[in-house]
Amino acid sequence: MERRGWSQVAMEVTLAAAAVTLFLGLISFWRKTKTNTSKVRKARYAPVAGTVLNQILNFHRLHDYTTDNFRKHPCFRMLHPGRSFIGVSDPRDVEYILSTNFANYGKGWYNHDNLGGLLGDGIFAVDGEKWRHQRKLASHEFSTRNLREYSSSAFRRDATRLAEVVSEAASSNQTVDLRDLLMKTTMDSIFKVGFGVDLDTLRGSSEEGVRFSQAFDDASEIVCGRYSDVLWRMKKALNIGSEATLRKNVRFIDDFTYRIIEEKMERMAEANSANDLCSSEEKMKKENILSRFLLERENEPDKISKTYLKDIILNFLIAGKDTTASVLSWFFYMMCKNKEIQRRVAEEVDSVSGPSSGGSPVAEFTEKLCRDVEYLPFLHAALNETLRLYPGVPQDPKMCFSDDTLPSGFDVRAGDIVVYMPYSMGRLKELWGEDAEVFRPERWLEEDGSLRHESPFKFTAFQAGPRVCLGREFAYRQMKTIVATLLHFFTFQMAEEGKNVGYRTMLTLQIQELQVRAFPRQPVR
Repeated sequence: MERRGWSQVAMEVTLAAAAVTLFLGLISFWRKTKTNTSKVRKARYAPVAGTVLNQILNFHRLHDYTTDNFRKHPCFRMLHPGRSFIGVSDPRDVEYILSTNFANYGKGWYNHDNLGGLLGDGIFAVDGEKWRHQRKLASHEFSTRNLREYSSSAFRRDATRLAEVVSEAASSNQTVDLRDLLMKTTMDSIFKVGFGVDLDTLRGSSEEGVRFSQAFDDASEIVCGRYSDVLWRMKKALNIGSEATLRKNVRFIDDFTYRIIEEKMERMAEANSANDLCSSEEKMKKENILSRFLLERENEPDKISKTYLKDIILNFLIAGKDTTASVLSWFFYMMCKNKEIQRRVAEEVDSVSGPSSGGSPVAEFTEKLCRDVEYLPFLHAALNETLRLYPGVPQDPKMCFSDDTLPSGFDVRAGDIVVYMPYSMGRLKELWGEDAEVFRPERWLEEDGSLRHESPFKFTAFQAGPRVCLGREFAYRQMKTIVATLLHFFTFQMAEEGKNVGYRTMLTLQIQELQVRAFPRQPVR
């Protein structure tokens, strides 16, 4: 996929800076000349920490830049043309926008415009009836035992395939980009569980699937950049720069997704023509998420167009592929940096599955692990600690629909974007203590070894309130299956010991790369 060169980025930054200067000058003039004749209390706004220009200049480290601001101000404003971006880190404010006053904070037209270039009218970009409709169908599907069993089977299959690929690299003493392998693994899983498609990008049988994944990642980065790029609408109209690249990527993504839908519809039509409609429908309902939406489309064809169905699929994809793979990548990065914790996780897995024999079949291990994956509290704690520091979604913007006052006392105008930031919140000493930036899984365990639970408005990795993540338990089950399998059979270390890795500024917190070496684990006696 095409990437922007530094010269192009510099040009875009210069143009954006000029536009921002003009817009902020007009805003400042408007505010100075506006008179307030009412006798209500004087508004109290959060301190200004910067402008959109600061976000552009710090785009490569955007989440750390916002964290630096939160260390100075629990609530702050970033001035954008026509509105403020308000960062909040107080759990009281987070609870207010996600739950208490949920109706006043949603995606709104601003987020829909920015995200719609990739996510369309999917669940992560809409409010109102479309959101309720998708949420209702997905909620029903995630609550079924059929999907739990079907997904667990897919997770075991893909964990086995991943271990086999890692084993080949270990036997030849080759380094691997574990981030790339994990992205392919979770992509294979979500395509199987969500859409009933055996893509198998992990073993290289689908070059088109690999291209799809790359196009999706690049599009995600560009869409995220729209929040700081005041000229993106102009570039879209002229089809130049990043917007031209986005259009090219989205065209490929859409074509690929439409083909999946059409193939699934053909299979359903063939099953229906076999005069066994009832049993066919029951089978399809049990099979995957896409089948349920297709059956819903048959009942209400005017309500679910093919385009709408495509948008729904892409939103499930970002939830099931990107977030899980990113958290797993950061997890193994932490394991490489904290070898004692890696050892403890592996020994906990041994305690429920039996010691590593060095040669037991992987498929046999994963089949047995399915029954024991819930009984791994230290592994769960280590995953929680990874999610605290490296959440799958680093920030979540909501649009304020009417003037309001947050519990922290700061006022918000209609049209402002209120953003809570899990990445930053996980690093604040006010919330997590003096060792907030230390990777310490024990903070999630009680004295008796049981799991400690935190408020979802403090530990915000899975959102909270009406929009809380429906796939949370599925994500934990998949992550535990993959981690337990890999750490049972291998030990990992960075290809370059001591090397620090960064992230790509995208909708999800993607690690840039994770070059590691894997070594077969010695039998535990």
